[in-house]
Amino acid sequence: MKAIVGTEYGGPDGLRLEDVPVPSPGPNQVLVRVVAASLNPLDWHYMRGKPYLLRTSAGYRRPKRTVRGVDAAGVVEAVGAEVTDFKPSDQVFGLCAGSLAEYGVSEAKDELAAKPEALSYERAAALPIAGCTALLAIRRADLKSGQTLLVNGAAGGVGTFAVQIAAQMGAEVTGVCSTANLDTVRSLGATSVIDYTAKDFTTSGDRYDVVLDLVGNHSLGDLRRCIHRHGTLVLSAPRPGEWIAPLVLPLGAMVTGKIRGERLLPILAKVNREDLGTLADLTADEKISPVVSRTCSLGDAPEAMRHLETGHALGKLVVTI
Repeated sequence: MKAIVGTEYGGPDGLRLEDVPVPSPGPNQVLVRVVAASLNPLDWHYMRGKPYLLRTSAGYRRPKRTVRGVDAAGVVEAVGAEVTDFKPSDQVFGLCAGSLAEYGVSEAKDELAAKPEALSYERAAALPIAGCTALLAIRRADLKSGQTLLVNGAAGGVGTFAVQIAAQMGAEVTGVCSTANLDTVRSLGATSVIDYTAKDFTTSGDRYDVVLDLVGNHSLGDLRRCIHRHGTLVLSAPRPGEWIAPLVLPLGAMVTGKIRGERLLPILAKVNREDLGTLADLTADEKISPVVSRTCSLGDAPEAMRHLETGHALGKLVVTI
Protein backbone atom coordinates (compact mmCIF):
# COMPACT_ATOMS: atom_id res chain seq x y z
CA MET A 1 0.00 0.00 0.00
CA LYS A 2 1.01 3.65 -0.41
CA ALA A 3 1.87 5.55 2.78
CA ILE A 4 3.61 8.69 4.02
CA VAL A 5 6.69 7.44 5.85
CA GLY A 6 9.20 9.17 8.11
CA THR A 7 12.03 6.99 9.41
CA GLU A 8 13.87 9.80 11.20
CA TYR A 9 12.79 12.78 13.29
CA GLY A 10 12.87 16.06 11.42
CA GLY A 11 10.96 18.30 9.04
CA PRO A 12 8.59 17.63 6.13
CA ASP A 13 11.56 17.05 3.79
CA GLY A 14 12.07 13.73 5.59
CA LEU A 15 8.58 12.48 4.70
CA ARG A 16 8.27 10.23 1.65
CA LEU A 17 5.49 8.46 -0.23
CA GLU A 18 6.46 4.77 -0.19
CA ASP A 19 5.09 1.27 -0.63
CA VAL A 20 4.76 -0.51 2.72
CA PRO A 21 2.97 -3.70 3.84
CA VAL A 22 -0.69 -3.51 4.82
CA PRO A 23 -0.86 -3.70 8.65
CA SER A 24 -2.59 -6.63 10.34
CA PRO A 25 -5.16 -5.90 13.08
CA GLY A 26 -4.71 -7.48 16.50
CA PRO A 27 -7.51 -9.32 18.34
CA ASN A 28 -9.12 -6.05 19.55
CA GLN A 29 -8.27 -3.95 16.53
CA VAL A 30 -9.88 -2.94 13.25
CA LEU A 31 -8.21 -2.58 9.84
CA VAL A 32 -9.55 0.57 8.20
CA ARG A 33 -9.35 1.42 4.50
CA VAL A 34 -8.65 5.12 4.85
CA VAL A 35 -10.65 7.45 2.61
CA ALA A 36 -9.63 10.74 4.23
CA ALA A 37 -7.27 11.85 6.99
CA SER A 38 -6.66 15.21 8.65
CA LEU A 39 -3.53 16.79 10.09
CA ASN A 40 -3.04 18.00 13.65
CA PRO A 41 -0.25 19.66 15.65
CA LEU A 42 0.15 16.20 17.19
CA ASP A 43 1.40 14.99 13.80
CA TRP A 44 3.98 17.78 13.83
CA HIS A 45 5.19 16.71 17.30
CA TYR A 46 5.61 13.10 16.17
CA MET A 47 7.33 14.19 12.96
CA ARG A 48 9.83 16.42 14.81
CA GLY A 49 10.14 14.24 17.91
CA LYS A 50 9.50 17.29 20.06
CA PRO A 51 9.14 17.89 22.93
CA TYR A 52 11.87 15.36 23.67
CA LEU A 53 9.83 13.77 26.45
CA LEU A 54 7.58 12.40 23.70
CA ARG A 55 10.44 10.15 22.57
CA THR A 56 10.22 8.05 25.72
CA SER A 57 7.17 6.41 24.14
CA ALA A 58 7.56 7.23 20.44
CA GLY A 59 11.19 6.12 20.13
CA TYR A 60 14.31 7.78 21.49
CA ARG A 61 16.65 7.96 18.47
CA ARG A 62 14.10 7.39 15.70
CA PRO A 63 10.33 6.87 15.57
CA LYS A 64 8.99 3.42 16.35
CA ARG A 65 5.98 4.01 14.11
CA THR A 66 7.15 5.28 10.75
CA VAL A 67 3.80 5.78 8.97
CA ARG A 68 2.45 9.22 9.84
CA GLY A 69 -1.07 10.39 10.66
CA VAL A 70 -3.68 9.88 13.40
CA ASP A 71 -7.12 11.25 12.40
CA ALA A 72 -9.04 9.24 9.80
CA ALA A 73 -12.36 8.36 8.23
CA GLY A 74 -12.87 5.28 6.12
CA VAL A 75 -14.35 1.80 5.73
CA VAL A 76 -13.74 -1.24 7.91
CA GLU A 77 -11.76 -3.78 5.88
CA ALA A 78 -11.23 -6.47 8.53
CA VAL A 79 -11.71 -6.94 12.27
CA GLY A 80 -9.78 -8.78 14.96
CA ALA A 81 -11.03 -12.02 16.46
CA GLU A 82 -12.45 -10.35 19.58
CA VAL A 83 -14.11 -7.34 17.90
CA THR A 84 -17.90 -7.37 18.02
CA ASP A 85 -18.78 -3.68 17.55
CA PHE A 86 -17.75 -3.41 13.91
CA LYS A 87 -17.84 -5.52 10.78
CA PRO A 88 -16.34 -5.20 7.28
CA SER A 89 -17.94 -2.46 5.14
CA ASP A 90 -18.90 -0.30 8.17
CA GLN A 91 -18.22 3.42 7.65
CA VAL A 92 -16.20 4.77 10.58
CA PHE A 93 -14.10 7.70 11.77
CA GLY A 94 -11.77 8.37 14.68
CA LEU A 95 -8.15 7.63 15.53
CA CYS A 96 -6.17 5.39 13.24
CA ALA A 97 -2.49 4.64 13.72
CA GLY A 98 -0.74 5.55 10.47
CA SER A 99 -3.74 7.25 8.84
CA LEU A 100 -1.64 8.85 6.07
CA ALA A 101 -1.84 5.60 4.16
CA GLU A 102 -4.28 3.49 2.24
CA TYR A 103 -4.87 1.33 5.34
CA GLY A 104 -4.45 1.87 9.07
CA VAL A 105 -5.24 0.14 12.36
CA SER A 106 -7.53 1.36 15.15
CA GLU A 107 -8.42 0.13 18.62
CA ALA A 108 -12.05 -0.94 18.26
CA LYS A 109 -13.19 -0.10 21.79
CA ASP A 110 -12.06 3.49 22.22
CA GLU A 111 -10.84 4.99 18.98
CA LEU A 112 -13.67 4.55 16.46
CA ALA A 113 -17.30 5.54 15.98
CA ALA A 114 -19.82 4.99 13.22
CA LYS A 115 -19.81 7.69 10.55
CA PRO A 116 -23.29 9.00 9.72
CA GLU A 117 -24.19 8.39 6.08
CA ALA A 118 -24.87 12.09 5.51
CA LEU A 119 -21.40 13.08 6.76
CA SER A 120 -18.69 13.09 4.10
CA TYR A 121 -15.44 11.28 4.77
CA GLU A 122 -13.53 14.55 4.49
CA ARG A 123 -15.68 16.29 7.11
CA ALA A 124 -15.63 13.25 9.40
CA ALA A 125 -11.82 13.04 9.21
CA ALA A 126 -11.59 16.66 10.41
CA LEU A 127 -13.43 15.92 13.66
CA PRO A 128 -11.54 13.53 15.98
CA ILE A 129 -8.64 15.19 17.80
CA ALA A 130 -9.56 18.84 17.24
CA GLY A 131 -13.25 18.37 17.95
CA CYS A 132 -12.72 16.20 21.03
CA THR A 133 -10.17 18.66 22.42
CA ALA A 134 -12.66 21.53 22.02
CA LEU A 135 -15.39 19.50 23.75
CA LEU A 136 -13.05 18.60 26.60
CA ALA A 137 -11.95 22.20 27.09
CA ILE A 138 -15.49 23.55 27.30
CA ARG A 139 -16.64 20.77 29.62
CA ARG A 140 -13.69 21.12 31.97
CA ALA A 141 -14.29 24.88 32.15
CA ASP A 142 -17.96 24.21 32.99
CA LEU A 143 -18.93 26.94 30.55
CA LYS A 144 -22.56 28.04 30.81
CA SER A 145 -25.00 30.03 28.70
CA GLY A 146 -24.48 33.75 29.09
CA GLN A 147 -20.89 33.46 30.25
CA THR A 148 -18.04 35.10 28.36
CA LEU A 149 -15.34 33.04 26.66
CA LEU A 150 -12.18 34.21 24.91
CA VAL A 151 -10.55 31.76 22.49
CA ASN A 152 -6.92 32.54 21.66
CA GLY A 153 -6.33 30.73 18.37
CA ALA A 154 -9.96 30.85 17.27
CA ALA A 155 -9.19 30.19 13.60
CA GLY A 156 -7.22 26.98 14.16
CA GLY A 157 -8.44 23.39 14.17
CA VAL A 158 -9.48 23.27 17.83
CA GLY A 159 -10.45 26.93 17.93
CA THR A 160 -12.98 26.76 15.10
CA PHE A 161 -14.76 23.92 16.91
CA ALA A 162 -14.58 25.62 20.32
CA VAL A 163 -16.13 28.85 18.98
CA GLN A 164 -19.03 26.95 17.40
CA ILE A 165 -19.73 24.67 20.35
CA ALA A 166 -19.63 27.54 22.85
CA ALA A 167 -21.86 29.73 20.68
CA GLN A 168 -24.38 26.89 20.39
CA MET A 169 -24.45 26.74 24.19
CA GLY A 170 -25.33 30.42 24.40
CA ALA A 171 -21.96 31.76 25.54
CA GLU A 172 -20.66 35.14 24.40
CA VAL A 173 -17.53 34.23 22.46
CA THR A 174 -14.59 36.48 21.63
CA GLY A 175 -12.21 35.01 19.07
CA VAL A 176 -8.57 36.04 18.69
CA CYS A 177 -7.15 35.48 15.20
CA SER A 178 -5.32 37.17 12.34
CA THR A 179 -6.77 39.86 10.09
CA ALA A 180 -7.44 37.40 7.26
CA ASN A 181 -9.61 35.16 9.45
CA LEU A 182 -11.78 37.71 11.26
CA ASP A 183 -14.82 37.17 9.03
CA THR A 184 -14.53 33.40 9.26
CA VAL A 185 -14.47 33.46 13.07
CA ARG A 186 -17.47 35.81 13.13
CA SER A 187 -19.36 33.44 10.84
CA LEU A 188 -18.77 30.61 13.32
CA GLY A 189 -20.72 32.43 16.01
CA ALA A 190 -18.21 34.72 17.75
CA THR A 191 -19.92 37.83 19.10
CA SER A 192 -16.67 39.77 18.83
CA VAL A 193 -13.24 39.25 17.33
CA ILE A 194 -9.77 40.57 18.10
CA ASP A 195 -7.08 40.95 15.45
CA TYR A 196 -3.90 39.94 17.26
CA THR A 197 -1.79 41.81 14.70
CA ALA A 198 -3.41 45.06 15.83
CA LYS A 199 -4.27 44.50 19.49
CA ASP A 200 -2.86 42.53 22.42
CA PHE A 201 -5.86 41.11 24.24
CA THR A 202 -3.83 40.60 27.43
CA THR A 203 -3.30 44.36 27.86
CA SER A 204 -6.78 45.59 26.93
CA GLY A 205 -8.19 45.41 30.45
CA ASP A 206 -11.11 43.22 29.34
CA ARG A 207 -11.88 40.19 31.50
CA TYR A 208 -13.71 36.96 30.73
CA ASP A 209 -15.31 34.11 32.65
CA VAL A 210 -13.22 31.60 30.68
CA VAL A 211 -10.08 32.00 28.59
CA LEU A 212 -9.09 29.12 26.32
CA ASP A 213 -5.47 29.40 25.16
CA LEU A 214 -4.70 27.27 22.12
CA VAL A 215 -1.55 29.10 21.00
CA GLY A 216 0.87 29.37 23.91
CA ASN A 217 2.22 32.78 22.90
CA HIS A 218 1.51 34.56 26.19
CA SER A 219 2.81 34.04 29.70
CA LEU A 220 0.64 32.57 32.42
CA GLY A 221 0.66 35.91 34.21
CA ASP A 222 -0.53 37.76 31.10
CA LEU A 223 -3.36 35.28 30.57
CA ARG A 224 -4.48 35.48 34.20
CA ARG A 225 -5.03 39.21 33.80
CA CYS A 226 -7.79 38.40 31.30
CA ILE A 227 -10.04 36.34 33.57
CA HIS A 228 -12.52 37.42 36.22
CA ARG A 229 -11.85 36.52 39.82
CA HIS A 230 -13.01 32.92 40.20
CA GLY A 231 -12.75 32.62 36.41
CA THR A 232 -11.15 29.75 34.52
CA LEU A 233 -8.02 29.57 32.37
CA VAL A 234 -7.84 26.51 30.10
CA LEU A 235 -4.43 25.73 28.58
CA SER A 236 -4.08 23.45 25.59
CA ALA A 237 -0.72 24.70 24.33
CA PRO A 238 2.58 25.11 26.21
CA ARG A 239 4.57 28.26 25.60
CA PRO A 240 7.28 27.76 22.95
CA GLY A 241 10.49 26.46 24.45
CA GLU A 242 8.96 25.30 27.71
CA TRP A 243 10.28 21.72 27.78
CA ILE A 244 8.72 21.11 31.19
CA ALA A 245 5.19 21.68 29.86
CA PRO A 246 4.71 18.01 28.84
CA LEU A 247 5.14 17.17 32.52
CA VAL A 248 2.96 19.99 33.82
CA LEU A 249 0.05 19.39 31.46
CA PRO A 250 -0.61 15.72 32.32
CA LEU A 251 -0.32 16.45 36.05
CA GLY A 252 -2.53 19.48 35.76
CA ALA A 253 -5.09 17.51 33.80
CA MET A 254 -5.61 15.25 36.82
CA VAL A 255 -6.23 18.02 39.34
CA THR A 256 -7.86 21.42 39.22
CA GLY A 257 -5.24 24.00 40.08
CA LYS A 258 -6.37 27.17 41.85
CA ILE A 259 -4.49 30.46 42.02
CA ARG A 260 -6.10 33.20 44.13
CA GLY A 261 -9.55 31.75 43.43
CA GLU A 262 -8.94 31.29 39.70
CA ARG A 263 -9.04 27.87 38.13
CA LEU A 264 -6.11 26.70 35.99
CA LEU A 265 -6.97 23.73 33.78
CA PRO A 266 -4.28 22.28 31.52
CA ILE A 267 -5.82 19.73 29.13
CA LEU A 268 -4.61 17.07 26.75
CA ALA A 269 -6.48 15.72 23.72
CA LYS A 270 -8.50 12.64 24.60
CA VAL A 271 -10.63 10.83 22.04
CA ASN A 272 -13.40 8.39 22.92
CA ARG A 273 -16.39 6.92 21.13
CA GLU A 274 -18.97 8.90 23.06
CA ASP A 275 -17.43 12.25 22.17
CA LEU A 276 -16.94 11.18 18.56
CA GLY A 277 -20.65 10.37 18.44
CA THR A 278 -21.52 13.77 19.93
CA LEU A 279 -19.42 15.54 17.31
CA ALA A 280 -20.96 13.47 14.51
CA ASP A 281 -24.47 14.36 15.70
CA LEU A 282 -23.67 18.06 16.00
CA THR A 283 -22.20 18.06 12.50
CA ALA A 284 -25.02 16.03 10.95
CA ASP A 285 -27.56 18.42 12.55
CA GLU A 286 -25.57 21.36 11.11
CA LYS A 287 -25.00 22.82 14.58
CA ILE A 288 -21.26 22.80 13.93
CA SER A 289 -19.33 22.54 10.69
CA PRO A 290 -15.68 21.55 10.26
CA VAL A 291 -13.70 24.37 8.67
CA VAL A 292 -11.61 22.65 6.00
CA SER A 293 -9.33 25.21 4.39
CA ARG A 294 -7.32 22.86 2.23
CA THR A 295 -7.55 19.35 0.81
CA CYS A 296 -4.74 17.51 -0.94
CA SER A 297 -3.73 14.10 -2.22
CA LEU A 298 -1.64 11.65 -0.22
CA GLY A 299 1.47 12.55 -2.19
CA ASP A 300 1.06 16.21 -1.23
CA ALA A 301 0.75 15.49 2.50
CA PRO A 302 4.38 16.55 3.27
CA GLU A 303 3.69 20.01 1.81
CA ALA A 304 0.48 20.21 3.87
CA MET A 305 2.55 19.37 6.96
CA ARG A 306 4.88 22.23 6.06
CA HIS A 307 1.90 24.59 5.98
CA LEU A 308 0.56 23.20 9.27
CA GLU A 309 3.78 23.86 11.16
CA THR A 310 3.74 27.55 10.20
CA GLY A 311 1.01 27.88 12.83
CA HIS A 312 -1.20 29.87 10.45
CA ALA A 313 -3.39 27.17 8.91
CA LEU A 314 -7.09 28.04 8.96
CA GLY A 315 -9.21 25.26 10.42
CA LYS A 316 -8.31 21.78 9.26
CA LEU A 317 -6.08 20.39 6.49
CA VAL A 318 -7.52 17.18 5.00
CA VAL A 319 -5.74 14.53 2.93
CA THR A 320 -7.88 12.46 0.56
CA ILE A 321 -6.70 8.95 -0.17
